[in-house]
Amino acid sequence: MKMLLAGETFAATTSVAVGGDVLTSATSTNGATAFNAALAGEGIAVTQIGGDRCGAEFPFDLDALAQYQAVVISDVGALTLLVTPDARAGRVGVNRLEMLKAYVEAGGGLMLAGGYMGFQGMFGTARFYDTPVEDVLPVRCLPFSDGMEVPQGLQALILQPSHPIFAGVPGPLPPILGMNKLDFRSDGSSRLLATCHHRGADWPLLAVRNHGHGRTVAWATDIGPHWLSQDFLGWPLYGKLMANIIRWLAGKE
Repeated sequence: MKMLLAGETFAATTSVAVGGDVLTSATSTNGATAFNAALAGEGIAVTQIGGDRCGAEFPFDLDALAQYQAVVISDVGALTLLVTPDARAGRVGVNRLEMLKAYVEAGGGLMLAGGYMGFQGMFGTARFYDTPVEDVLPVRCLPFSDGMEVPQGLQALILQPSHPIFAGVPGPLPPILGMNKLDFRSDGSSRLLATCHHRGADWPLLAVRNHGHGRTVAWATDIGPHWLSQDFLGWPLYGKLMANIIRWLAGKE
């Protein structure tokens, strides 16, 4: 099976002063290296479009999107998908958030993952609140900065261990170091599979929904570092859990 991963690449520019000279260097990082390798080990082919390329290269029509059984949006904001080359040039064009909603309703699987640029985002800049993507998710985004750093670690509570996503994945899950605060859609349309308790509240970590002919997942933490701890990334069942999520999205479980 084939899945599309959008996001998870980061560029950094560093300036170093040496006496009167300033040296500048640029580096790029792929935060999905472990994720991609783990899914490859489970027989799932990942096509990744880095965040810097999503504006120009993320599919522009349903036919192009339909070749993938599942789509994961991770650490790339709504504006990156909305501001297409046509929009930037002042021309009317496609709304790719509406397209993702239509993709799910036609039978596709969509996962929104957490991070500084996940859901509404650490600084409120991911901006998936009040969008067509939010319409299909099992959670609602908060209309403000939603990220929380928890360096001492959060422990997940699995609420529905019999769900296919947890097949062959007995708890407990390893700790996570942060997540996005979300509002579970408790209208009967969705299932809450795992939560994390922090400062007197239970926050959704993993929730699922059948919507139209498709399925959606909200995973409120990273798919890689840094919120996904090294303990989690080194956990023998990390790949199994991620693959189970993708297979469920694709209707294989």
